[in-house]
Amino acid sequence: MADARPHDIVLFGATGFTGELTTRYLARNAPASTRWALAGRSPDKLAAVRERLAEIDPACAGIELLLADVGDPRSLREVARSARVVATTVGPYVRFGEPLVAACAEAGADYADLTGEPEFVDRMYVRHHAVAVATGARIVHACGFDSIPHDLGVLFTVERLPEGAPLAVRGYVRAGGKPSAGTFHSAVTQFGRIRQAGVAHVERRRIEPRPDGRRVSSIKDPIRYERSLGAWALPLPTIDPVVVKRSAAALERYGPDFSYGHYAAVERLPVALGALGGVGAVFALSQIPPARSWLLGRMKSGAGPTADRRERSWFKVRFVGEGGGRRVVTEVAGGDPGYDETAKMLAESALCLAHDELPATAGQVTTAVAMGDALIERLRAAGITFELQEAG
Repeated sequence: MADARPHDIVLFGATGFTGELTTRYLARNAPASTRWALAGRSPDKLAAVRERLAEIDPACAGIELLLADVGDPRSLREVARSARVVATTVGPYVRFGEPLVAACAEAGADYADLTGEPEFVDRMYVRHHAVAVATGARIVHACGFDSIPHDLGVLFTVERLPEGAPLAVRGYVRAGGKPSAGTFHSAVTQFGRIRQAGVAHVERRRIEPRPDGRRVSSIKDPIRYERSLGAWALPLPTIDPVVVKRSAAALERYGPDFSYGHYAAVERLPVALGALGGVGAVFALSQIPPARSWLLGRMKSGAGPTADRRERSWFKVRFVGEGGGRRVVTEVAGGDPGYDETAKMLAESALCLAHDELPATAGQVTTAVAMGDALIERLRAAGITFELQEAG
């Protein structure tokens, strides 16, 4: 039984930059009754993290340290069998993530990660969803800035629109802050694996059930000036709209015909065009192995900006939802998206899975499906805002 396991939460990758931020958040915010442990491959680095946590809360001196390595599946199975929830920051996930997903699916342990890699998510569905359904494990990907503000922001918006009506939602993302090294490494890795990602997508579509009697689709607006925002709206081809549509396919509350569009909101057109050019250049270089290696060396994984830099970073995502004769505007906003808020989101996801009364789900599920309003309320209490700004 899950309750007989010695740990409520195990954090894998605790010695990395985002991993340690997550441990610090848990040290300050996890209920005293939470039984949590740190996992990684270096006993010395794990012990050093624990010492720093004990400076925050002396009780953390007793946190158990578990030795585990992605190259040692047996060690990952031991971690999964010991935990109700395993959260991991170890990416790029397409390279390092599958052994832990497999271990959690087999052990019936809930799993949460920070991936923004569609290929990885699709492959994990094909290979491990059925096993997780059988054991009761919830496999929840994208529990950071990819894709919680967008997935839960759309849910928050939909819940303020009429039930049973066709609904359309558009999300507009603004952010000030440096993307994490992990996000950059994952993006470059994805760009270099376009063919493999396409194969994984086709394999998933072949076996994944479609919503019965309901339709879920994408809004494909071109680049345009959005007067209500005072900004240019650029289609944003991240994993976020994919996650939103999977939530919509799983939940009838999104209505009989749901569509979603996902955009970056950029005030100045030259900046918008420059961003497109920059992404295009990174994509082109990622196709050439030596150039890809050079790109990956530009941002060192495991390092990040200073606390002062992170304090000046922010994000806002505005949603415009329409349907059933009603129009609403909502906003999800918070601080540093690449590091601090991502660590907060992962930690609160793990706490939510471990402690909250949640819908009965299993297999690979999104944050909206697995945790929904319970996680929204946790994040609001933690300082991330979900607000209704206009309704008509």
